[in-house]
Amino acid sequence: MSTGAAETDTQAANAASTSGVTVSSLEQTLKEKLGAEHVDIEDMSGGCGQAFNAMIVSQQFDKKNTLARHRLVNSALKTEIAAIHAWTPKCFTPEEWAQKQKEAGM
Repeated sequence: MSTGAAETDTQAANAASTSGVTVSSLEQTLKEKLGAEHVDIEDMSGGCGQAFNAMIVSQQFDKKNTLARHRLVNSALKTEIAAIHAWTPKCFTPEEWAQKQKEAGM
């Protein structure tokens, strides 16, 4: 009886390859739909493309709280998010990002 979940690494890799969700496709979509100035996405799934952490910088986040920012991102990536297991965005305005970089000494 199959549960629909990938049972091996090969099946997981095949699922990712057929979903079409990649770091570069996520970055491109965020830049196009949100005008993101900086996007840093990390595949946390060991290469199978099913779990991603993201750092996104966009002026569209200005005057929005965290929930509104996440909703904006999730709306832009609706199709992609439906095809993956886990998605964790961190959203900043350009000003917040510059301050964060300054604090980190970068």
